[in-house]
Amino acid sequence: MSFFRLAKYLFTYVIFAITLFSCSSRNTPAPVSNIVLGERNQDSIRTSQYLVKKGETLYSIAWRANSDVRKIARINKISSPYRIYPGQKIFLVESKVKKTAEVSKHKVSHKNSTKSSTANKKNGSKNTLASTKKQAYGENVSTRKSYQNSTLASEKFSQKISRWQWPVKGKVVEYFSNSAQGNKGIDITGRRGTKIKASTTGKVVYAGNALRGYGKLIIIKHNDDYLSAYAHNDRILVKEQQIINIGDVIATMGDTDANKVMLHFEIRFRGKSVNPLKYLPKK
Repeated sequence: MSFFRLAKYLFTYVIFAITLFSCSSRNTPAPVSNIVLGERNQDSIRTSQYLVKKGETLYSIAWRANSDVRKIARINKISSPYRIYPGQKIFLVESKVKKTAEVSKHKVSHKNSTKSSTANKKNGSKNTLASTKKQAYGENVSTRKSYQNSTLASEKFSQKISRWQWPVKGKVVEYFSNSAQGNKGIDITGRRGTKIKASTTGKVVYAGNALRGYGKLIIIKHNDDYLSAYAHNDRILVKEQQIINIGDVIATMGDTDANKVMLHFEIRFRGKSVNPLKYLPKK
């Protein structure tokens, strides 16, 4: 083989190798941890209405909508313990049309009431009118004001948690971020099967795997203000509506919907994500 032919073969081989390397570099997938985080964020609900799916609770829907479950329950007139069913339409924001209709209805009702009062005066039914006014503006209004005041009071003052504890021992590999697409909790690595413990006392309001990007997930309600979540579990050891004490074992560590064995831990205050490290004791 001549020198020039050998040089030609070598040159062709080098060009082929560079091209192959370049193509493989461009097609390299994003890190799996970013994909998991992306799935969590994409699974958020950003619409004004939502149809309930099998296995969901009002708490899991509120979690995905990044909203307070009490607000959603109030909008939909759902009383505690917030039972819902598949196919049910849930409104996530108050409708302006609904508000306008209620105002119009109130005006019509008030107008009819005024006409009725005028007619009663003309007919000389003063006692009946006085009785009606007492019923309409006395006991009912007082009860309504009392309810509104108690509701405002409960929303104004925070129900503090006396003590939090770490759900598991391990290394924190991902920290909380306030950015729109950031991590809404912390990720702690460990061995498969490691016991996951409740960070504080509460009630299990969700236990399942219906939330994409969270794997097998547990959500615990601690009071009207605080919730905590434990994701990517290998096994869930509690059931919904179960009362949990601080330190109780609720799951074992796993890698469901994750690229490695770890616990994704979140704390939410009135539906909004907060940095768990501000609540957990310093190591």
